[in-house]
Amino acid sequence: MAEMYIAQIKPGPIVLFGSGETSPSGRKVFDQLLNRLYKPPNIALLETPAGFELNSERVIGRVADFILHRLQNYNPQVLLIPARQRGTPLSPDNPEILAPLMDADLIFMGPGSPTYVVSQLKDSLAWQMMIACHYLGAALVLASAATVAASAYSLPVYEIYKVGEELHWKTGLDLFGLYGLPLVFIPHWNNKEGGEELDTSRCFMGQARFARLIELLPAGLTVLGIDEKTALMMDLEQGVCQVAGLGGVTLIHTGHEHHQRSAQEDLSGTGLPELAEQRESHIHIYRSGQTFPLSECCPLIMPQPGDGVADPIWEQVIQRRQSIAQMRLHIAPPSVPAEVLVLVDKRQAARLRKDWPAADEYRERLIALGWQIQDTTEGPKVEPI
Repeated sequence: MAEMYIAQIKPGPIVLFGSGETSPSGRKVFDQLLNRLYKPPNIALLETPAGFELNSERVIGRVADFILHRLQNYNPQVLLIPARQRGTPLSPDNPEILAPLMDADLIFMGPGSPTYVVSQLKDSLAWQMMIACHYLGAALVLASAATVAASAYSLPVYEIYKVGEELHWKTGLDLFGLYGLPLVFIPHWNNKEGGEELDTSRCFMGQARFARLIELLPAGLTVLGIDEKTALMMDLEQGVCQVAGLGGVTLIHTGHEHHQRSAQEDLSGTGLPELAEQRESHIHIYRSGQTFPLSECCPLIMPQPGDGVADPIWEQVIQRRQSIAQMRLHIAPPSVPAEVLVLVDKRQAARLRKDWPAADEYRERLIALGWQIQDTTEGPKVEPI
């Protein structure tokens, strides 16, 4: 039975933001993605990237508010996953707080520290669950620090830019190593926060410093720079990438050989021709709306379902997601007003962060609208009073 279920499922899409995931351009990316997913979708927000910060709950809370208010037409069920720090009750190895991950149609990670993400998620239960859910159709959406951490080699942004450490790279989570793709992602590629006085492009490294960093990378890697308020949408099943948002994606290709195509842009002053010469590579630039094959990076190798996931975790995720799929096939969603669904989602988010007064307030507002709510093992359910 499980084999038949797996055979019917394709890997979920992966979306990498350079920045702007909660901006108007980011909303359009989410619209495009959510239109491909089950409705109403379960959206899990992983708190790990900012787990070291005292206000990490607020950091992920801003994303939750964006989803509940700006994407309310999809009636999303937001699942907050407070997997903040290993060795604590809120650990990315704690199966109790990670259980909602298995229900997710979309899993999001965003701002924080790339090196902290890697240290907390490398070989963790949370990371293996995320990979298993991805294999079984869940979308992965990564932004900012999480985008960096997904690389084969992760750029230690804070350590270099804020602390002043020597230039170096850290081993990343290597998400795309599962597909034989040795990729390094640099968000905030065209950042201009430093104005005329300070070059903060290349994820705050600047062109000159980034050129020295490139020298430290092993051969055979492909670097993808993602502009501000821009997303790279990847369909692993089809082997196709699409650029969406306000900017573009710069690909510094150092993988296998293929016919070199001109970037068809004036690259003077960008430092890119020098990088290409330095790496014995070449440059591709793709703008919003353009697509390109993943083979531009290197040959795509489809993994076997479950690769990179421990067998007990893989079986657990399969069973849970198969159960959800069967339930969705046999139970039609009730006709509930959008206003009521928004309140249900807000109450669920309050319960997940253990804000019981807020949860009680949302329940009272639902009652005032003529709806009662029940908390079941399958999630909250509402019905007319």
